[in-house]
Amino acid sequence: MLSKHATVELAGYQGAGSILSASLLHLAQSLEASQLFGPVATTLDVTAQGETAGKLFQSVNLGARQICYAASGYLTALAPDLAVLDLPFTVTDRARALSALDHTAGELLSIPIEQHSNYRILGFWDNGFRHISNSVRPLRQPADSQGLKIRTLDSAIYRESLNALGFEAVTTDVSDLMRVIRTGEVQAQENPLTNYSNFKIYEHHPYLSLTGHVFGVLLLLCNQTWFASLSDSQQEALHEAATQATKQQRALAAQQDAALQKSLLTQGTQIISGSQLDLSQMQLATVYIVERERQKLSKHVVQHYLDALQR
Repeated sequence: MLSKHATVELAGYQGAGSILSASLLHLAQSLEASQLFGPVATTLDVTAQGETAGKLFQSVNLGARQICYAASGYLTALAPDLAVLDLPFTVTDRARALSALDHTAGELLSIPIEQHSNYRILGFWDNGFRHISNSVRPLRQPADSQGLKIRTLDSAIYRESLNALGFEAVTTDVSDLMRVIRTGEVQAQENPLTNYSNFKIYEHHPYLSLTGHVFGVLLLLCNQTWFASLSDSQQEALHEAATQATKQQRALAAQQDAALQKSLLTQGTQIISGSQLDLSQMQLATVYIVERERQKLSKHVVQHYLDALQR
């Protein structure tokens, strides 16, 4: 059983202004308030200390830290069915997607993660719809992507989808995001609005296309061995704290998306809305990826996630 005096370490990879950081702090405060754990240490942004997001995830997998969040795309290699969360232009309603993850779809996706790693999923966080910004021109259709190098996270499906839209997709760790933007090594990037704002990407990319090509999902993770060492009351307190932090995070994500579209206009951002985009052509360019991946995915995952999105 875990000693009540052992330190619990939580960490993330965004700054103090991020809603992810706010929700991580909410989780830490709930654990402290339960008085069932030892000291709770929180590092909001490991990249500010020179650590990559990848090293953060590994530190939790190995047990050096206990809790973190991670974009699902980072862990698809461990659990191929997580690719269902990376498929382009499949989610239009965030509430419906999150509801599916709170039920059978989430349970099905959790099993392989826990079988093939030392992670345990505590919740699914809302990482917002991902949109595309660039420094060159307004982007309204796939033809506008030609000749632009775009930064994305380390997901084969993300890269292939962006290449299908006409970009040249490259991967960097989030710790290197602003360097490649500032130097012009990439002319475009894709992220949820919260990152576009928090990293001040708008200072370099005045053109923002609300493509919503992927609905980002974050996994709230803990170390599985550590979890097993907790007493029943500690596990119950952790689950309750994670549930409340997840509820807060999702509410903040939805609120911020709406507010940022207004505030970014005041920063000089030229926003190209969904109605101004040729989304049908974008979807057509990537539909082969969706159809191919559907054949690879577990039938139950397709049924309880992809099919549930259409009901």
